[in-house]
Amino acid sequence: MKLIVGLGNPGKQYENTRHNIGFMVLDELAKSWNVSFDKTKFNSEYAMTYHNGIKYLLIKPTTYMNLSGEAVGKFYDYFEIDIEDILIIYDDLDTKTANFKLKAKGSSGGHNGIKSIISHLGTEKFNRLKIGIDRPTPPMKVVDYVLGRFSKDEMVEIEKIYSKSINCIEDFSKMNFVDLMNKYN
Repeated sequence: MKLIVGLGNPGKQYENTRHNIGFMVLDELAKSWNVSFDKTKFNSEYAMTYHNGIKYLLIKPTTYMNLSGEAVGKFYDYFEIDIEDILIIYDDLDTKTANFKLKAKGSSGGHNGIKSIISHLGTEKFNRLKIGIDRPTPPMKVVDYVLGRFSKDEMVEIEKIYSKSINCIEDFSKMNFVDLMNKYN
């Protein structure tokens, strides 16, 4: 089973904000695969489905970003998922808007959702799909920026990466992660 996690904050006020790009990508994946987040467990909305013969568990934690690890850790333990079968999708300030980068391990880089996941999984060695949102221009504060909505121009660019992200997620189940990084990075 593959555990695909999109990070974000629940609620209408956070829809289409930069911090919710993980939710947005997962929503597009669900739409593409014709599945719904119609179940709740461990403070998450989730869907379980088979796609191309592979079982997937798609989750969107509803714990708010800073506590994402609580939900991820519970799914990881309950379903006894191998750490290499987890892919976390989230926003990255150090990557240009609408670009993405795969990473197999590392620190949180200051991302509180990733800090929480590291804490609950007990390791920094899990797979990540980092979606670029760029950094704010001073004097804007990072917190205001990540909780702000994408501009119309940015959304046009974000929408262009959905299909590439979905292809990457589908390849995640067929390739080892080093080969996946070589293909997409």
